[in-house]
Amino acid sequence: MPIPFGSPPPPGTTRPTRSRPRRLPLLAGALALSLPLGLAAASHSGAQPHLAPTGLAAQQYEDRFLELYDQIMDPANGYFSEEGIPYHSVETLIVEAPDHGHETTSEAYSYLIWLQAAYGKVTGDWDPFNEAWQVMEDYVIPGSADQPTTGFYNPQAPATYAPEYGDPSSYPAPMDNGVSVGVDPLAGELAATYGTNDIYGMHWLQDVDNVYGFGNAPGAPCAGGPDTPGPSFINTFQRGPEESVWETVPHPSCDDFSHGGANGYLDLFMDDNGYAEQWRYTNAPDADARAVQAAFWANKWATEQGNEGEIAATLDKAAKMGDYLRYGHYDKYFKQPGCTSPSCAPGTGKNSANYLLSWYYAWGGSTDTSGGWSWRIGSSHNHFGYQNPMAAHALSADPDLVPASPTAQGDWETSLERQVEFYRWLQSAEGGIAGGATSSWGGAYGNPPAGTATFHGMYYQEAPVYVDPPSNQWFGMQAWSMQRLAELYLETGDATAGEVLDKWVPWVLSETTVGADGDFAVPATLAWSGQPDDWNPADPGDNAGLSVTVTDHNQDVGVAGSLANALAFYAAATGHTEAQAAAAGLLDALWEHRDDVGIATPESRGDYSRFDQEVYVPPGWTGTMPNGDVIDSDATFASIRGFYEDDPDWPKVQAYLDGGPEPVFEYHRFWAQADVALGLATYADLFGEDD
Repeated sequence: MPIPFGSPPPPGTTRPTRSRPRRLPLLAGALALSLPLGLAAASHSGAQPHLAPTGLAAQQYEDRFLELYDQIMDPANGYFSEEGIPYHSVETLIVEAPDHGHETTSEAYSYLIWLQAAYGKVTGDWDPFNEAWQVMEDYVIPGSADQPTTGFYNPQAPATYAPEYGDPSSYPAPMDNGVSVGVDPLAGELAATYGTNDIYGMHWLQDVDNVYGFGNAPGAPCAGGPDTPGPSFINTFQRGPEESVWETVPHPSCDDFSHGGANGYLDLFMDDNGYAEQWRYTNAPDADARAVQAAFWANKWATEQGNEGEIAATLDKAAKMGDYLRYGHYDKYFKQPGCTSPSCAPGTGKNSANYLLSWYYAWGGSTDTSGGWSWRIGSSHNHFGYQNPMAAHALSADPDLVPASPTAQGDWETSLERQVEFYRWLQSAEGGIAGGATSSWGGAYGNPPAGTATFHGMYYQEAPVYVDPPSNQWFGMQAWSMQRLAELYLETGDATAGEVLDKWVPWVLSETTVGADGDFAVPATLAWSGQPDDWNPADPGDNAGLSVTVTDHNQDVGVAGSLANALAFYAAATGHTEAQAAAAGLLDALWEHRDDVGIATPESRGDYSRFDQEVYVPPGWTGTMPNGDVIDSDATFASIRGFYEDDPDWPKVQAYLDGGPEPVFEYHRFWAQADVALGLATYADLFGEDD
């Protein structure tokens, strides 16, 4: 029988460290058969895969990149606001982590920076890359006016403890001054390095068109309202792992009690003796890390062109962002890993760091600058999908990106090793990477069940952070995170990275199909059982008790683009022809799904039945949204988002809610278009002719 299409490299294959990506010969084209890739061909160590004689040259993939890039950047296609901010999607009626298409995320900003880095590589024009970073800095990194009381922050008492609960109905959570919290070891160093107490990191969510009407505009976050034009800082998720997007209550990042109830929105989430007007922001570390990752490649490519001076100022900003990104290394309340009671000893120095990229870090304070206060927290929960060892490599090894703080380079060196270990610890018997780990069981420093697997004092979580739906079931996390690891592998030859990828790639190829005329399928949903072995870096286990099953497949455009990117880097690092063929095949198939706006495939959205989802509001609590929508115990997702009834796509949803068929959409998400474009640019770069 044939060797599986995704077999690892033959024994003895070397993977030398390289100063720039190696270019390999271009394969002839896409796979001709709509078969699982693990069945379609023999190993690269022997017979060639079955290839369609399309004869595509690397230049054609570069041309496709530029064609798609032009579609994305064309103002008529609707990917950007008038400020140049990328929307989450062209379409407005879409509910995912953002609950409206013309919101945006720090993720989208980071994809714009990465896209413009690739454009600079292809064209030699670096102005768009610099401009993308500037747009990010102007609109989604809170400025001094947006965080006016950071000077009151006390790193000896970073924040008041409040437990997390499993269900939204358990909120608001009580603030508890009786629980000792650890010391923040970064604040003093960062303030001394940059001469400010402000945080230089993106807030994760923004209402670009001010659809909700909070009007939290950058530069004057509490001064707006429904008539304020332009982007507004907002937030949604606040109430534990069971709170899906369908159960959230959107609220302003600066709460001056203009909307909501008597205390704004604060007493929906926290139970305190009194409430003060305040601002607060939440950073998604994976997005900031992606921006740094993009800056690394921009630096490499611009240097190859002799254009490094054109982006020097932006690289300084990327290094600065990486300095503050270290807050993502820390437990929520700066407790030490292994803490199993709120009364455990608080952390001192850096012993509360786990050196992974956690789910968030956050900071906030009062709006009253005459007698203010301020707080900062990390996050206790770590998801494999947020890790970015390529960013850690950049921040520890690239002289132009090593941050200015004295201990930052060493922290990122530790983080690089820890992140790669994390992947290895979480790799299932089949090859997929499992969920993650926590330093606070149940979000309240509880005692985990006996026998729970451990990693550097933290405890295994099958679905870190959220469970509706489980955070480890979406295959996209696999493609995103392994793409970064594959970059690291090509760039450094890291042996553990190679070990992980040598097992992951065959698993993915066996679950991926590529056929003719745009036919393709990639994994969509994963199911998990068991857990990893306890981590022993000197003798890693084989994780025979940890297993993954692919339960369904789909044609997710962005995931397919990211997967092609990952496979291309792996192929360039190893000479694995099947991975290269699969990358080309996916990109060719995606190209068959072009329309006037970009690349899209039909999606049936049965989850839109949850527009009628009840949203928990405590009995007796009443308030209003800026447009007058009532917030009370009868609230639903749709009832506090009345603007959706005016959306041009609403009739399709209403018909479904009335008993009709599931609505079908063809969405043009910004990140997905960027992922396809980046896959095209990567393939052209890695498999073109040497300069």
